[in-house]
Amino acid sequence: MGLFVLLFGLILCCVGHASAGDDLRVGFYTESCPKAEFVAREALRMLLVEDPTAAAALLRLSFHDCDVKGCDASILLDSTYAFRSELESNKNFGIRRTEFIDHIKHVLEILCPQTVSCADVVALAARDAIHLSGGPDIQIPTGRRDSLTAYFDEADANLRPATASVDSVLQDFSPKGFSMQEAVALLGSHTLGVGHCLSISDRLHPQTDPSMEPFFAAVLKVLCPNYFMNSSNIIVIPNDATSLLFDNRYFIDAKAGLGLFRVDSNFALDPRTAGFVEEFAQDKEAFFEIFSGAFVKLTKLNVLTGDMGQVRKNCHTVN
Repeated sequence: MGLFVLLFGLILCCVGHASAGDDLRVGFYTESCPKAEFVAREALRMLLVEDPTAAAALLRLSFHDCDVKGCDASILLDSTYAFRSELESNKNFGIRRTEFIDHIKHVLEILCPQTVSCADVVALAARDAIHLSGGPDIQIPTGRRDSLTAYFDEADANLRPATASVDSVLQDFSPKGFSMQEAVALLGSHTLGVGHCLSISDRLHPQTDPSMEPFFAAVLKVLCPNYFMNSSNIIVIPNDATSLLFDNRYFIDAKAGLGLFRVDSNFALDPRTAGFVEEFAQDKEAFFEIFSGAFVKLTKLNVLTGDMGQVRKNCHTVN
């Protein structure tokens, strides 16, 4: 790819290793690999030209990584005799484009061998996916290290299903230090991407969820007929009307009864959260501001730093 031309001009100034024991911080690679974040973003920019829908996939990947034991790239590990891959959990159905992470990691390995962790690549890819899709340019701290094991059982038990309720989402975020407003903002990540028919079947059959706008519900029933539910899961529906853009359309649609998932509609109706949905629907910049702070907090959950874990050479296997 064209990025390798750029690499040859940078490689001499970007060798070395991050100091073990340093804490998570913005600009962690300033000395050890000063062009790391720029190169990672430019690599992703080229990949998104190939597949703009990958932005949503990479954002979801980071959430599912951080939601299981913390942001440590455990989600990328392949199964071994010692542990089972988290990606084998049904809760990780639809996780895709991990090869984009592999590509970015490969480029960074050429630039600065065994310096930038897979955990940081996942976090940076999500951050850049947000920005390159029209969202805020978030400064996140780096310096994460990679897990030595995967956590299939925790992923299977703790990742939220598409049918999650408002209560379960709030109960998940609250112990991690997120306010109700931040939880609503993070749910706004649904502004990117699509959902599968099986994920909304409970809203359509046997009875239609009354919180759905009637014409919207009728369209979804045509796209996702009842007989189809148990035979396949290939049909996808945009999460909102601008599913390739990171904007506040998710909240506008949710208010209008056009939320795809049950929790989308319920957040707009629940008295505890409806005010925040209204706020973000009216003010995109307010959404961006609260989301940015919450996203930074999310990517700092239970990270490994210093001498903990390792910097994997290959994101799918331990060294």
